[in-house]
Amino acid sequence: MSIQILQYEFLGPIPLEEWGPPMEKLVYLILSKDKDRFNVIYVGDCEKTDEKSFFVQHPQFKCWVKESGSEQSLHLAILPMFESSNEKRKNVLNKIVTRYKPPCSSDDISESKPDYVVRSSDDADPKPEIFSCPCCGSEMKAEQILEKCTVFRCIGCGLSDTKLNF
Repeated sequence: MSIQILQYEFLGPIPLEEWGPPMEKLVYLILSKDKDRFNVIYVGDCEKTDEKSFFVQHPQFKCWVKESGSEQSLHLAILPMFESSNEKRKNVLNKIVTRYKPPCSSDDISESKPDYVVRSSDDADPKPEIFSCPCCGSEMKAEQILEKCTVFRCIGCGLSDTKLNF
């Protein structure tokens, strides 16, 4: 059995009480079962554990029970990421937390960093080239200069284009 969250295929869910160690390099979901529906109440990651009491001793365990109504409603789903770095697992975790906003994960949300850097026009070494819009022939103005590319917008028709900064 599996459950899809965003583009990730998680194994499970299984009742949390049926879980047994070991666990290594994965992202896990704590779910609350409500009739035939599962609600994400916590998202976490694990480097490695052999502890049977890993979940029961978790600092958010009381929150999980409170949100689900009982320990019997708690379920676990896992996304094995054996070859992943800690950063890659945190990235998946942050995407899920941002999208689903699990009530017991609110303290764990870290500020995600974008994959790009926005620089002001003053920071750019060379001035962006001036060229004509391929659609209407009007001038294309630099709208945003990023680390590796510049976004241009036509002053006539509003068409946008992106050029790499060399």
